[in-house]
Amino acid sequence: MKKELLIGTALVSTLGAASVAEAVTATMSGNHQTGVEFDSPTSGTDTNAQKNDNNFTVSLSETTDGGMTISSSFKVMDENTKEDYDAGFTLAFTDGSKLDVLNAGNAAGSHAVSIPGSAGAEGVTVTTSNSASTGLDFMTGSTALGIEYHTAADFLADGLKMSFSASTDSGKTNEASYRTDSHVAIGATYVTDLGDSAVTIGAGYTAQEGSTTGFSPTSDPGGMHVGVSAVTGDLTVAVGFADGDTVGGDGDALEVAGDVVSAGVKYVTGDLTFNVGFASGTAADGTMGTAGTTDDSLDSTSASVSYAVAAGVTAILGYTDVDSADEGSNDDTDGSAWYIGANMSF
Repeated sequence: MKKELLIGTALVSTLGAASVAEAVTATMSGNHQTGVEFDSPTSGTDTNAQKNDNNFTVSLSETTDGGMTISSSFKVMDENTKEDYDAGFTLAFTDGSKLDVLNAGNAAGSHAVSIPGSAGAEGVTVTTSNSASTGLDFMTGSTALGIEYHTAADFLADGLKMSFSASTDSGKTNEASYRTDSHVAIGATYVTDLGDSAVTIGAGYTAQEGSTTGFSPTSDPGGMHVGVSAVTGDLTVAVGFADGDTVGGDGDALEVAGDVVSAGVKYVTGDLTFNVGFASGTAADGTMGTAGTTDDSLDSTSASVSYAVAAGVTAILGYTDVDSADEGSNDDTDGSAWYIGANMSF
């Protein structure tokens, strides 16, 4: 209860500091991407389908007499999810630091290094009982009642930025599925030059607490990740590693211990961008309260070619191949997929 009062007091007091009589500044942005995906499952019939990804975002901001900027946003998305009103408030201070209030996310996830991979909208669906992940931030959960503080640039050392986050009880009723009660996390990004290369190192650590009406997991969700990205002229090379615990399965009824290794390359020449990426994840899942003993696995290799047709218009050709196993047995729902389409952004 004390955490909720502190967060509520911080929100009311900071917003109450504003003395702006006119309407806030609103800006709009978004994209429309459409194309065709061709799926070739390992076992089954080849299929094709149109893929759409449409997003329209309204960003709102205003600056107080004291120089602090208050901002928020909402998004109208594609046919499957009509809107997203979950954004809280971001308070940007005159020293370059920021504070996110409500749905602030997880500081560890904020500093996960971006690993190049296919820019296409293709994907391969594997069996739902496979708990392996391929993202570096798979363990970075939080609740809506949270804050994240971002330091200004060059914090403690030139090129260093850090974030600290915490959230408290989601208010969800205890049931058989796992309920995240709170989290704390720290993340950092360090940027430096190494010869002709600009090198970025990102890392994060997070720990969560939660509960169920039955058995709690043998290890609460949480973990760490680290990644390195190097940009030399038009070439970007990145690698990353993550290890931790999370929950999964239908209704988050499984406890999952997993790790991820990922690497990718991006090369830009004129109007063409080439991406190649590889990600490998393993996970041992078990019913809540019982640690898994046999690994699920997911290996994904992807590549794409993007061509800038005109300002804001990009043609994309992408390919992804997935090899997976569930509880140590090959998964015949894996396979490969192609995508050809275009994205228009504004």
